[in-house]
Amino acid sequence: MLKHFPFARLIIAFASCLAVFLDSATSAAGAPANLLANPGFDLDAAGHSQTLLGWQVYGGNAYNETDVTKAHSPTNYFKVYQAFNGYENDTGIYQDYISGPGAIYAADGWAYVNAGDVLAGNNSAWMEITFRDANANILALYRSPSVTTNLIVNGTFPKSVWNHLFITNQFDPSTDQITNTTARLAAPAGTAFVRFQINFHGDANYSAGSVYFDDLSLTQSSGAPYGNMNIVWSDEFNSNNINPNVWTYDLGKGGWGNNELEYYTSRTNNAFVSQGYLHIVAQHESYGGASYTSARLKSQGLFSCKYGRIEWRAKLPQGVGCWPALWLLGNNITSLGWPGCGEIDVMENKGANPLQVQGSLHSGSSVTDYYNFIDGNNVTNFHTYTLDWNTNAILFYVDGHLYESRTSWSSSTSNPYPFPFNQPFFFIMNLAIGGNYISNPSTDAINAGTAFPSEMLVDYVRIYNPTEPLKIAVKQTSSSLLLTWPSNIVCHVQEQTNSLPVGLGTNWVSIPTNTNQIEVSAGSGSGYFRLVTP
Repeated sequence: MLKHFPFARLIIAFASCLAVFLDSATSAAGAPANLLANPGFDLDAAGHSQTLLGWQVYGGNAYNETDVTKAHSPTNYFKVYQAFNGYENDTGIYQDYISGPGAIYAADGWAYVNAGDVLAGNNSAWMEITFRDANANILALYRSPSVTTNLIVNGTFPKSVWNHLFITNQFDPSTDQITNTTARLAAPAGTAFVRFQINFHGDANYSAGSVYFDDLSLTQSSGAPYGNMNIVWSDEFNSNNINPNVWTYDLGKGGWGNNELEYYTSRTNNAFVSQGYLHIVAQHESYGGASYTSARLKSQGLFSCKYGRIEWRAKLPQGVGCWPALWLLGNNITSLGWPGCGEIDVMENKGANPLQVQGSLHSGSSVTDYYNFIDGNNVTNFHTYTLDWNTNAILFYVDGHLYESRTSWSSSTSNPYPFPFNQPFFFIMNLAIGGNYISNPSTDAINAGTAFPSEMLVDYVRIYNPTEPLKIAVKQTSSSLLLTWPSNIVCHVQEQTNSLPVGLGTNWVSIPTNTNQIEVSAGSGSGYFRLVTP
């Protein structure tokens, strides 16, 4: 199995003069991917509606429209106009995507004003990019030219023609005044996510006019996606066995408080590592008084964490009886019990609905939300399920798309906020059969609607935290070079063993070392080294 990792590359030339070149960026073949879901609105149903898939809608009048003669391509577009409520008002849509400090983006889109529905009064519309912290505070603001009474900066805005607008104007978020013009939209320190937004600002005078938008784009042009966040712990499941230093098992039958029907075992029938994946397998078999078996792995007593960007990549089963989950429980469950210890469900799914996953917090009261897959996707494909866990904000993502943010919660204990989500938690991965969460289907329904064996595949679990840069440092001694790199980042050094120019060589070999440094002889010639994470 091929996994794609970021890396830092060091080129060392050995000659009478020492030259060192560092390249810490990687590039993918082809154009940068558009990070927006449904950027052209063509996944939306035909007609006039507010079912704008992948977008959050706010304000008075924001609609998907279908008209092949008006759309930029091919049939749908977004139409927005003011709320007509007698007050200044804002209407629009937005999407949030995971990011980090130092990432650089570009953004653009197409806008259109119908000659028969021109803007009037003080109405205006624009596209904007904001970089935000985990509490959604704006750290940096960029906008396209504003469409006003059919004028934009630098000239008129042609009617009944699609106009290509670029987000290049930098604003001061505190004053809302333009400060700079740049095509490099840079995520500042503290960035947790980037927001692409279309906003229509309506005046208080009921002024008419609407604007259409289509074929929007947000791409990352350079920098690491997570900025200064690097992997500080991971299990890649690349060995031949489940790591007993990290994972143990819950065992037995008993419903687990949810009326589940399986018997959890530690057998390789139900949990094993193969070809770079953890397999958690549910079987239809009579075992220990149950009709099904499965596995529930946990790191309790072996490994836990507090805060960080926690990321799973997993592929889930589909079936009436399946209840897969990736989640965390507070270490203090043995003293406080549940829900006092706190529970974070990074992802759980009702196997009868492969188009939706759920993220939740349980700590006395429960808060939850749902992510709905679009464009023919579903849980039976691999996806990344990410949790941003901060001191007073907890964010949930699927494939980088932010769908749930929590900045307040209660506790069933007398401990003050932000308890219990300011304590260490351990990891759990399990595949249940039946249970309250999936509405307790009968065994007949499960057997008819679930293909056994049924399995969840986990590619990896990783923890990211802000660190020093992922790069190799070089120190020359009298007869050698000492290469060092950060000790708190999960990474290893590789050497290119053929003589092709760096980037073209394919023979990269890992150098065994138990430390964060190696010594290289400073002879003549050149050497190519890189860091691979994890």
